[in-house]
Amino acid sequence: MATPPPGMPLPPGHELALIDRELAQLDLRRTYLLARRDWLLRLPAPAPVPAPAPNGWGARAAGSPARPQEASGPGAQNVLLTLGAVLLAVAALAFTLISWGSLGIAGRSAVLAVVTAAALGAPALLLRRGLRSTAESVAAVGLLLTVLDAYAVYAVAAPDAPATAYAAGAAAVLAALWAGYARALPRLLVPLPAAVLTAQLPLPLAAVAAAAGPAGTGWALLATAALDAALVLLVPGVRARAAVSGPAAVSAAVLGAAALLTGLAELVRAGSAGAAAGPALLLAAGAVLGVGVAWREPSATAASVAGGLAGVAALGGPLRPGLERDWAVVVFLLLALPLLAAVRAGALPAAVRRGLARAGAGVAALAALSALLPAVVALGLRVRVLGEVWAATTPTREAYGPGPAAAVTLLVAAGAAGWLARVLPRPEPGVVAVVLGWAGLFAAPLLCGLPVAAVLAAQLAVTAAAGVGAVRLGRAAGWAAAGYAAAACALVGALNLSVAALDGRTATFAVFALLGAGCAAGAARRPAALPVRAAAAALAVGYAAAVAAALGALRGLAASWWSLPLLAVVAAVAAAGPRLGRVRLPAEVAAGSAGAVALLLASWPWEPARAALVCALAGVVCAGAALRAERRALGWAAWALFLAATWIRLSASGVQVPEAYTLPVTLPALAVGFVRRRRDARASSWTAYGPGLGATLLPSLLAAWEDPHWPRPLLLGAAALAVTLLGAHRRLQAPLLLGGATLGAVALHELAPYVVQVADALPRWLPPALAGLLLLAVGATYEKRLRDARRLRAALGRLR
Repeated sequence: MATPPPGMPLPPGHELALIDRELAQLDLRRTYLLARRDWLLRLPAPAPVPAPAPNGWGARAAGSPARPQEASGPGAQNVLLTLGAVLLAVAALAFTLISWGSLGIAGRSAVLAVVTAAALGAPALLLRRGLRSTAESVAAVGLLLTVLDAYAVYAVAAPDAPATAYAAGAAAVLAALWAGYARALPRLLVPLPAAVLTAQLPLPLAAVAAAAGPAGTGWALLATAALDAALVLLVPGVRARAAVSGPAAVSAAVLGAAALLTGLAELVRAGSAGAAAGPALLLAAGAVLGVGVAWREPSATAASVAGGLAGVAALGGPLRPGLERDWAVVVFLLLALPLLAAVRAGALPAAVRRGLARAGAGVAALAALSALLPAVVALGLRVRVLGEVWAATTPTREAYGPGPAAAVTLLVAAGAAGWLARVLPRPEPGVVAVVLGWAGLFAAPLLCGLPVAAVLAAQLAVTAAAGVGAVRLGRAAGWAAAGYAAAACALVGALNLSVAALDGRTATFAVFALLGAGCAAGAARRPAALPVRAAAAALAVGYAAAVAAALGALRGLAASWWSLPLLAVVAAVAAAGPRLGRVRLPAEVAAGSAGAVALLLASWPWEPARAALVCALAGVVCAGAALRAERRALGWAAWALFLAATWIRLSASGVQVPEAYTLPVTLPALAVGFVRRRRDARASSWTAYGPGLGATLLPSLLAAWEDPHWPRPLLLGAAALAVTLLGAHRRLQAPLLLGGATLGAVALHELAPYVVQVADALPRWLPPALAGLLLLAVGATYEKRLRDARRLRAALGRLR
């Protein structure tokens, strides 16, 4: 039904429906309010609000917030109970240590017995009355009193007994008593954790008392850790497990780690296999304990890791004294490799499998790092060749430090990482395998002490293999990261090998030529990844430039003459540009870098004729490349190089006329401006012709002001007049203003002597008078214009 316009009554049917809906809503609201009223009537009567004091003290203003409660009831209760227990403990200590001597033996015994019995018995009564927190506090005081009882017994009954041995026995007795007390009153939380923590002391204290040495102390620590682990795994009952598992687990971890570190320290100090047998047995027991805990507890992966590491140390410890350090690392690595196989052992629990695999990976990583650092140092020492190139002073193997064991370690670790890369669907093991394998193979010939030629040949082969691997791995699914790692290794190897090859002439040409050819072949491999091909193309250009510079050095030429063969390489790359495909840009960037090096070499030592020749040839190369549409920007570089060559040549010839330097700039600039104006009619004359004209007119004007002769001002004035007339004819602002300003400056320069003479002949009062007349004239003109404006306004007013 359509709604009627405002002001008209609703149809009866529509109005009736609206009234029915309103009545239904009112009924629902009345029902809710009645139910709410009944609920409020059933509530207890509210407490009366105290009236404010007559004087207003203690009264709270209406609407002000209530004062926040600063402490809760349970919190205040715990504070009071804790303070009471502490005060009782202090009193007991004071009584035991200070006031003990004032009583006899019977009195002492009676006091301690009564107080201790009361403190230990009171919690039972308190628990029956529901005062659990008070019972906990009194029980803690009772436990402390048992410790004081033990001290009292030692001071009275056995003062001559060894303190450490007595402490071990007392700790065992107290732990047993507290455990029994916790069993008698299971609702108390303090006694059972206290018993567990006290139980950690008997065996280590007994070992110290028996002078068992580090090995005995380690066994005691390990046995205590085993008992703690048994408590965590075997204690029945949810409540007992909650009270025991936390302290026992922490104690097991701390004492087990201390035992393993003790065994490891003794193993390192052992000088023979027999001396290492005891610590190795301790480590083996720790390994069994760690793996056993992880077998029963799914969350104990750390225990499995510790067990795996301890097992490797136990097996390799007796063999270490008879081996060199580097070969001992190889042995430990070989012992750790079987642990990596745990990743595929489905029969083992998950915690054991993860822990053993991580332990094996950790040992392999440490071994690889210990071998990688010396290998890197050995390869880095090759930079000493740069101190005297082509001196044939290659260091011997002894100068590099480590032997072949480092290379063996790297290769074994690389094999393990490669196996993991095939098992695990992750890219990291593949990258590690590539890097370690390349490092081992690249450093092996050097660390094995092979002849120089054999070292260079082997490292060339390894570098080539890394490049081929980069191409193939980049195409394999899931191995892209490893392919990039292989490319990086090939790059690092090529650079290191290049530095080493500088030690001899033959090595330089052979290595640079082979590396350049290999990089060119890699750049041409279209299936390879584009970044790999780009890097190969840039390296190929760099090696070609290096060979060209080496040819110049071989002929005994000065460094500035090396620029010519470098420019030949740049020209070859520029000529082959369109045929380089997608690697054209990195190749041309490398060629540009070689050209920059050629320009720098042209000034060392400085010879103007040679420098001008190099700049001119470089300009020719840039101009040839700029003929292609996509390289038009190189035309600016060509113009700059030609200009530099011209200026250097003019300076070397003793030319001091500024126009000889500025006209080579002005003429091309004016030509470019003319072409731009033809192509774009919106280009202003200032952008088209201003730079070119300014480049010649300004230096020539400065030279003319300092020139006492007449030919230069005459020629400059004639040129400025021609520019001014041309600007007026073509209606170009830049030539008109620049030419006119130059012409005026030249005329002023010519009239300046006469102006000076006239100024000297005039009286001193004439210049101020002329200035005054000028100001009067300007003022009169301004007043006349204001008067005309007022007349115009009055005339417009009359038109209304």
